[in-house]
Amino acid sequence: MSARSTAVGAASGLVLLTLGAGQFLMTLDSSVMNVSMATVASDLNTPITGIQTAITMYTLVMATLMITGGKIGSNIGRRSLCHRLRHLCHRLLRHWPCAESRDPAPRLVSARRRRCCPHHACDRCLGCEKFPGSGSTARVRAHCCSGRHRRGSWSFDRGAATTYLSWRWVFFGESFIVAIILLLSRRVSDAAVETKKPLDFVGTALSIAGLGLAVYGVLRTSEWGWINPKVGGPSIAGISPSFWLIVVGSFIVWLFFQWEQRVLAAGKEPLVRADIFGSRQFSGGLIMFFFQFLLQSGVFFVIPLFLSVVLELSAMETGVRLMPLSIALLLAAVGVPKLWPHASPRRVVRIGVLLMLLGILALLSGIDIDATAAVVSVPLALMALGMGSLASQLGSVTVSAVSDNRSGEVGGIQNTATNLGVSLGTALAGSVLIAVLTGSLIAGIQSNEQVPESIQQQAGVELASGVPFLSDTALNAAMLEAGASPEVTDAVVMENEEARVQGLDAALGLLALFAVASLLFTSRIPEAQPGTAETKPVAA
Repeated sequence: MSARSTAVGAASGLVLLTLGAGQFLMTLDSSVMNVSMATVASDLNTPITGIQTAITMYTLVMATLMITGGKIGSNIGRRSLCHRLRHLCHRLLRHWPCAESRDPAPRLVSARRRRCCPHHACDRCLGCEKFPGSGSTARVRAHCCSGRHRRGSWSFDRGAATTYLSWRWVFFGESFIVAIILLLSRRVSDAAVETKKPLDFVGTALSIAGLGLAVYGVLRTSEWGWINPKVGGPSIAGISPSFWLIVVGSFIVWLFFQWEQRVLAAGKEPLVRADIFGSRQFSGGLIMFFFQFLLQSGVFFVIPLFLSVVLELSAMETGVRLMPLSIALLLAAVGVPKLWPHASPRRVVRIGVLLMLLGILALLSGIDIDATAAVVSVPLALMALGMGSLASQLGSVTVSAVSDNRSGEVGGIQNTATNLGVSLGTALAGSVLIAVLTGSLIAGIQSNEQVPESIQQQAGVELASGVPFLSDTALNAAMLEAGASPEVTDAVVMENEEARVQGLDAALGLLALFAVASLLFTSRIPEAQPGTAETKPVAA
C-alpha cells in the first residue's frame, strides 16, 4: 500500500470517527430519557405524557430544522468553526453543570425543559447545521471507502447509542465526547463552498410551521382526542384542536412544496428541489428510514414503560435489559455487508422489516399481567437484527441516489424523515396507549362490584380526559392519600394492571400494522447494490 493510500485512509477514518461521535451524541441525547422514564417523571412530578411530550418535541425541533440546516451547512461550509465550535462549546458548558448537580431535579430541568425554550431551540438549530450534511461530508472526504464501510459506520452509531447508561452519568459522558469532537474537528478539512445563495426564508417558515403543527397535533391527541374533543378538553367548532392542527399543518406542507416550485421557476435557489423525490431509489430509502425510526421509537417508548413502570425496575436495571439490543444490532449492521457485500438491498430491507415485525408480535403476545422482564429478551433481539439489517442498506441507498453535489440536500431531508419518524412513533404509541388505558380502566372500575357506585360514577367523570400511566406503588399511594379503603384500592389496582396491559398491547398492535404497511414500499428499494449500472444517481 502506498504512502498516499495510507494517508487517505487515515484521513477518511478520522472523518468517520468525528461524524460518528457527533451522531452518537445526538442519538444518546434524544433517547436517554426513554430508559429512565419512571425516575424522570417522579423527579419532575410529571405524568408519563409529560416525558412523551419532551421526547417528541426534542426530535420535532430537529426535524423541522434539518432541511434548513443542511442548506446553511452547504452554503457556509460544514467545517465552519463559528457554527461548529459555538454549538459544541454550548453543549459542553450546558451538560457539565447538569452532571455536577447533586439534586436530580435541577439537573433534569436544565437538561430537558430547555428543549422547549428559545435558548434550547437555538441549540437544536446549531446542531442541525452541522449534522444534516454529515453524510455528504463523509461521502466527499472518504470517497475511497466502499459502500460496505459507509454502511457499517452509520450502523455503528445507531447501535452504540442504544446501550443506555444511567441518566445520572450521561451528562458527564456527553461533555467528554464533545471535547473529543472539538479536538478531532480541527483536523477535518471541508469541501470547497460554491457561490453562496440566499436562504429561502419563506420556505423555511412554511416547512417549520407545517411539520411542527401536524406532529404537535398528533402528540396532543392523547389529551384532546383525535376528532371528538375529550370531556373537559378544549374544542374548536365542536372538534378537537388536534384535528385542526393536523389538517392545517398538512395544508402548510402542501403550500411549502408549491412555494418551492415557484422559487425554482423564478431561477432562485429553493430549500428543496422537488425533482429529488422523483427517484424511486431515493424516495424508497427515505420512506423506509421514516418507517424504521417510527417503529423503533414506538417500541422504545413501550418497552421502557413496561420495564420501569409496570415492573418498577430502576433506570440502570432497565438499561441492562436493553443492552443486549445493541450487541445484536451491531452484529447485523456490520455482519450483513461484510458477509454478503453483494446482497440485494431490497431483500435485506424486507428481511429487516419482517424481523422487526416478528419482534413486535412477540412482545404483543408476551406482555401480560404475569410477565417478567425476561419476556423482552427475544423480541429485542429480533428488533435489533431487523434494525441492523435496515441500517446496513438504507444510508447508502439514499445517498447514492443523487449526484455528489446534492448530497448535502439529501442529508437534511433524510434526517428530517428519521426525526419525524421518531416524533410520530412516540406520539402515536403514547396516544393509543393512553386512549386504550383510559377506556379500559373506566370500564373495569364501572363493572367491578367491589367498587362503590359513587366511586364508579366519579371515575367516569374525572378519568375521561385521560388516565396517567402509573405503577402499582404510585397508584396505591394515590389511593391511600385519597382515603380509599383497602378493598377499593386493591380492586382499582387490579383493574389498572389489566388496563395497562391492554394499553401496551394496543400500542404494539398499531406498530405492527405500520410494519406491515412499510412492506408495501420496499419495492422502491433497488435490487442491486448502489454504484452498479442498475442504480443511477439523480443529477443536479
